[in-house]
Amino acid sequence: MLEKGWNPRPPTDTLKKDLIDIHPTASSFKIMVDKVKLHANKSMNDAFDYAKQNWDKSHKVPGFKGGDLFLVSTLNFNNIKGPKKLKDYYVGPFIIIALHGSNAVHV
Repeated sequence: MLEKGWNPRPPTDTLKKDLIDIHPTASSFKIMVDKVKLHANKSMNDAFDYAKQNWDKSHKVPGFKGGDLFLVSTLNFNNIKGPKKLKDYYVGPFIIIALHGSNAVHV
C-alpha cells in the first residue's frame, strides 16, 4: 500500500455516499474527524518507517578512529589553479587526531 510516502486518501468508511441529503451531526462529524486523524497518523508513521528502512539499507556508518590515515577528495575544490587534467583527485594522507561526533574529525 505505501511505497512512496503518505497516502492522502481518507478511509472509505468515513466518507458518506450521499452528502447532499444527509448533514452530519456534531458527534458523527467528530467521529469522522477522529478517524481521519488516526488514519493520517498511521499513514505518517508508515511513511517514516518505510523511509527509515530504506535509509538503514543504504547507510554505512563511518568507522573512523584516532590515528587513522585518510585522503580528502578535491572534487568540489574550486580554488586549485592550473589545468584540470593535472589536478590530483585526492590530497593527503592526513592523520585523525580526534573525533568530534560520528563523522567530524580533527586533523
